[in-house]
Amino acid sequence: MAEAIKGPLDGLRVIDLTRVLSGPFCTMILGDLGADVIKIEPPKGDPVRAQGTMTEGHSGYFAGFNRNKRSVVLDLYSDAGKAVLRRLLAEADVLVENFRPGTLDKLGLGEAALKELNPRLIVASINGYGSTGPYKDRPAFDFIAQAMSGFMGVNGEADGPPMRAAPPVSDLVAGIYAALGILASVIGREKTGQGQTVEVAMVNGLLSLMAYLSSEYFATHKVPARTGNDHPLVYPYGLFTCSDGQIAVANSHDQILTRFLDTLDLGWVMSDPRYDSNPKRMAAREELRDLINGRMAGKSQEHWLGVLNKAGVPCGIVQDLAQVFSDPQIKAQEMVLQAPWQDGPSQPVLGFPVKLGSTPCAIHQPVPQLGGGTEQVLAEFGFGSEEIRQLVEQGVAGSR
Repeated sequence: MAEAIKGPLDGLRVIDLTRVLSGPFCTMILGDLGADVIKIEPPKGDPVRAQGTMTEGHSGYFAGFNRNKRSVVLDLYSDAGKAVLRRLLAEADVLVENFRPGTLDKLGLGEAALKELNPRLIVASINGYGSTGPYKDRPAFDFIAQAMSGFMGVNGEADGPPMRAAPPVSDLVAGIYAALGILASVIGREKTGQGQTVEVAMVNGLLSLMAYLSSEYFATHKVPARTGNDHPLVYPYGLFTCSDGQIAVANSHDQILTRFLDTLDLGWVMSDPRYDSNPKRMAAREELRDLINGRMAGKSQEHWLGVLNKAGVPCGIVQDLAQVFSDPQIKAQEMVLQAPWQDGPSQPVLGFPVKLGSTPCAIHQPVPQLGGGTEQVLAEFGFGSEEIRQLVEQGVAGSR
């Protein structure tokens, strides 16, 4: 690949023992920022390599979370494989894993052993519930984290069942928090010379996003009701009906609400004694919904998007992914990129949400074939060619 601008994490060596989603998302973020991410895979590879729709034998799901990494195959069930991993960790900056708590100890790589091996090593662990507490040994996936964190309990229509979010939000949030913790630890290491542990639990991460819902519970001790697409604290705020579909409107405070109602020639609502405070408007939600829908139904989404945005009212239509990826704003933000496979085709992947001015994120490593970086990486860590050949022949290390 062409030489790319080096990212701000250039020179940071990350050993990635993660698989599936939360951990790979974390390490992808680090790789996008320029870190050298070395993905350690078992001989059969990350399970996600075989999931999702395949294009020319390649998983788009895998490509979407494993760009900017090099793949090294190691059999960590063997003593020789563990020995190779220890040699890598002795020279690495960061270790990221998303096993159940205690798995590193079984590999002989508990906290004390890693600190002795490399005092500067930052060890980041992502798990379901955390490494303490009565649930620490329970298995967890995104669906379970959404349920156990209270997240599902506040989503859905008032008279309907709890609803999960379609994207795996607890995995993604945990990956972001882990990357944040790692970056903070890198800065901290510059001051202390020592690494530290970073732990992120999927349930904790999702619970931290409960925002004003948790604040209201703390204040009232009442469990928040499900409100569908309506805001739980203010009204009118939600989806409203135009002549050709719905439009989302976010009247987050009275100043915006006044602009919204004035645009609809409903400014009188703000002074009407039935609706002149937010608690009254919340109580009269259905009356106001009918009033607003009746006014908006006579004109199109395009009309209301134009006049409301011009008036400074946050609004938009509910787009499906086909609409999103053809949206000129998304294109202008370069939120779809082509990621090449190592010795293979390119596949579309999501772009970089963080835009850095001087050292931008870039795709500087292709999506790795299984074991495609084994020999190169081991050589960089001081393994001789004969030693590498023997490791490959013994099945301890794998090569493409």
